[in-house]
Amino acid sequence: MLFQSIIYGPIHSRRLGTSLGVELMPLEHKLCTFDCVYCECGWNEPVKHPILPTREEVREALEAKLRDLSTLPLDVITFSGNGEPTLHPDFLGIIEDTIALRDKYCPMAKVSVLSNSTQLGRPDVLQALRLCDNRILKLDAATDDMMRRIDQPVNEKLNVATIIDWLKQFNGDFTLQTCFLKGMHNGLILDNTTSKELSAWYKAVDILCPKQIMIYVIDRKTPEEHLEKISREQMDSIAAPLIAKGYDVIISA
Repeated sequence: MLFQSIIYGPIHSRRLGTSLGVELMPLEHKLCTFDCVYCECGWNEPVKHPILPTREEVREALEAKLRDLSTLPLDVITFSGNGEPTLHPDFLGIIEDTIALRDKYCPMAKVSVLSNSTQLGRPDVLQALRLCDNRILKLDAATDDMMRRIDQPVNEKLNVATIIDWLKQFNGDFTLQTCFLKGMHNGLILDNTTSKELSAWYKAVDILCPKQIMIYVIDRKTPEEHLEKISREQMDSIAAPLIAKGYDVIISA
């Protein structure tokens, strides 16, 4: 499922409310630093020269949409879509433009970014995310082996320790997002709900102390067909130790 325009929606997000989406990646294909087995956008496609919308195109399209929606209350303007939004070379400038337009047309709306955390080593991305209201940052597994099985990073040297170090830069002022699943891919077992995987993930959570934790299950068609949706009961069980510690946990199951 690919988004076909720079601005899409508003849509009802099960996690964020009434959301106006902003697409910074190509409209024809997915472009991401991960190739997650559960991604609703499908697999990455090898493209030598991907076409991205310019900063000016994004600003003009967003302003036109916000002007049209002046009587419709928005909860959030959300950057996600057909891949990793922070890959855009003008991500910082686009965020600055978005905040200015938000303040002008819908000052009550939050600016949110859903990111896979792989670009947090870039100072411009870090600066941009610090300007946003909601930083929703992914950590699907806290062991290198399971992270690579589920997320399939394009950079094969990327490891969990590096991602955790990058996430520490926000001093807990972010939402940690994790998709829990089971299944098979390329003959390998996928399961980030085992006692080993959960123990590592709980330790990562305690290191990072995020202001909010968002855990969810697969909800749409996935490129890997052999995946299993986790039950609500198991998701409640995963969340329980964190809730007992006082963490703010949102469960989408």
